[in-house]
Amino acid sequence: MSQEHSAIKTTYFSIISNTCLAIVKGFAGFFGNSYALIADAIESTTDIFASLLVLFGLKYAKRPADENHPYGHGKIEPLITFLVVVFLVISALVIAHESIQNIQTPHKSPKSWTLVVLGIIILWKEISFRIVIKKSKETNSSSLKADAWHHRSDAITSVMAFIGISIALIFGEGYETADDWAALLASGFILYNSYLIFRPALGEIMDEHLYHDLLAEIRRESLKVKGVLDTEKCFIRKAGMKYHVDLHITVSATITVKEGHDIAHLLQDHLRSSITTIGHVLIHVEPN
Repeated sequence: MSQEHSAIKTTYFSIISNTCLAIVKGFAGFFGNSYALIADAIESTTDIFASLLVLFGLKYAKRPADENHPYGHGKIEPLITFLVVVFLVISALVIAHESIQNIQTPHKSPKSWTLVVLGIIILWKEISFRIVIKKSKETNSSSLKADAWHHRSDAITSVMAFIGISIALIFGEGYETADDWAALLASGFILYNSYLIFRPALGEIMDEHLYHDLLAEIRRESLKVKGVLDTEKCFIRKAGMKYHVDLHITVSATITVKEGHDIAHLLQDHLRSSITTIGHVLIHVEPN
């Protein structure tokens, strides 16, 4: 299975999972008198739209390179990640607003059975996070990583809701708003996670040098090609699931132009075969 197909399949999993959970949370929150669960349902609803955005981005990024996009369409991934972050921020603000209003409005304590629902939700969302984050690492997809953190933020809001409802049930009268305070705290966690997702995506758009391990691997593999004496400059930029490399190598000053050209092509082929995440490779030959 290709990286692209694997990432798209994982996104379908997220869409189905979030849809089911949004429905369960909404009904449980309404009938169980839990505003934290209702806030959780709102967060899951935004997750559905965010996952749909990720799906669109992954499918668009699959398009082959063309005359107007010689490096392919992978740069849409961090752009989609920015939109996913916007959804996260909006959901956090909505949850915070609703929580503050509910804190100011007297209401009954949540039903005890909502804790069972939340326990199942927390377990499922953590499993979902681990599945999606593993796939994001395997496919090298930044937007899939953002989708994974949607699952983790959902789990966090559910944990906060569990704690809040438990406090309300244990301490009884006077603590009915505990789950609202928990939802308010969860919105802060979501905002923090939004920044953690946004920062690497911004670096990807700006071609920031963030790939030290890959750089070291490229240098090691380059020296395995006969005729390559050393490596000098190496610039790496990420587009979608692939890395594009500009590499300066040194060769003997006594060889012909054709021999230097042949060495460069051998090195291109070797790097692409040994490091499968590499896309375009541009080799500049320097005489030693």
